[in-house]
Amino acid sequence: MNPFLEKIQLGTRRHFLKHSAAGLGGIALNSLLAQDSFGASTTPNPLAPKQGHFPGKAKRVIYLHMTGSPPNLDMFDYKPKLIEHSEQDCPDEFLKGREFAFTTGVPKLMGSPREWTQVGQNGTWMSDAIPHLHGVADDMCMVHSIYTDQFNHAPAELLVYTGSPRGGRPSMGSWVTYGLGSENENLPGFVVLISSGTQPNGGKNSFGSGFLPSVYQGVQCRSMGDPVLYSSDPAGMNRDLRRKSLDALADLNQLQAEEMGDPETLTRISQYELAFRMQTAVPEVMDISKESQKTLEAYGATPGESSLANNCLLARRLVEAGTRFVQLFDWGWDYHGTREDNGITTGLTKKCATMDKPVAALINDLKDRGLLDETLIVWGGEFGRTPFREGRTSKSQILGRDHYPDCFTMWMAGGGVKGGFDYGQSDELGFSVAENGVHVHDLQATILHQLGFDHEKLIYRFQGRDFRLTDVHGHVVKDLLA
Repeated sequence: MNPFLEKIQLGTRRHFLKHSAAGLGGIALNSLLAQDSFGASTTPNPLAPKQGHFPGKAKRVIYLHMTGSPPNLDMFDYKPKLIEHSEQDCPDEFLKGREFAFTTGVPKLMGSPREWTQVGQNGTWMSDAIPHLHGVADDMCMVHSIYTDQFNHAPAELLVYTGSPRGGRPSMGSWVTYGLGSENENLPGFVVLISSGTQPNGGKNSFGSGFLPSVYQGVQCRSMGDPVLYSSDPAGMNRDLRRKSLDALADLNQLQAEEMGDPETLTRISQYELAFRMQTAVPEVMDISKESQKTLEAYGATPGESSLANNCLLARRLVEAGTRFVQLFDWGWDYHGTREDNGITTGLTKKCATMDKPVAALINDLKDRGLLDETLIVWGGEFGRTPFREGRTSKSQILGRDHYPDCFTMWMAGGGVKGGFDYGQSDELGFSVAENGVHVHDLQATILHQLGFDHEKLIYRFQGRDFRLTDVHGHVVKDLLA
């Protein structure tokens, strides 16, 4: 419930108790004595573990976001008919009335130049850009019929994570920690890891708490230097002095919370305490040098560096330690073909080499440790790529694709979804959903369902309206569930 509303509702009772014969002071004293006798804190922990609406198959999420949106037609969605018609003019029926980010006129169809093979027991098609993922195909639940409403990066990314193309709404990780809390009081419930040196397209809105109390926002950690900025004690302050200063601040904040009823005051108390505990717990869990050489080699991770490989290994360590939601953002998947490094031949090969091995290792590692069944892995971008050449590269030797919202591929693994399963499909040329469309809101509803939530009931009242991650849309795609 919104603490502001609770404050208003309690107002008349508080007035009555204050002026009653018993007196609020006596009641409060008894309450405090009872708490002290059990060593209880006077400040509730907003990240304490909570129950969902029903038992969920997944307890935690690792969401791998390839910022910029990978070319699904060159990785996961094999289109022999598109290859057959490559270099032909794009049919007018697919262009009429449409607007694209960087393409005008009549572009040329472009079949994938990659080599394709069927892998796993189900015979899932994958390209040669992702050879390590071939080996975990039987754990992957492929969804080839995702579609969205946005074709520009920031709005599309915000829609995936907040349910709205505009900033200000809580992100998925915030909703999850708001609903379930954390399994480890010494670690943030929602951790964000960013590789390739660039923030996500939606900025911090993509992992912000919006109008939820800020205790539920993502905590960005680093694999180099201090894991969390400003968490270390400043020069001249030892741990005992930090403890005394936090106790004094907590007393002042508690008085303000009782007077004003502002949930952000309680958040401030909780965050100070969490930061104090994190000073010991976070450096330990973020130190991948403690991993065996075999594990480091499996991920391709190098202690002290900043990379997606390191972050995948850190994600496993975090969920193993009790973090509820780990969000990985990896920049550099915007394959327009305007340069060699963002072309779908050499450029895609090099970029996939930084992702393919560690992501496959993450799946195998979680499975070996008995964590995959209760950990939901989600992989994808914010939209798809066009089945035709990007307009600016029509005469170039470098091949690239424009933004495309109508149909793309994402996949999940673990967490109670079907493994070795292909769901939905696009048409022969990859322009539109041909079977079992899954909107971004449907994906959100399905992820929440696996965590034990009815997405229509996970709500927060703000400015006179009940809000939820899926807004007024979405349905659970039960065909994906094991």
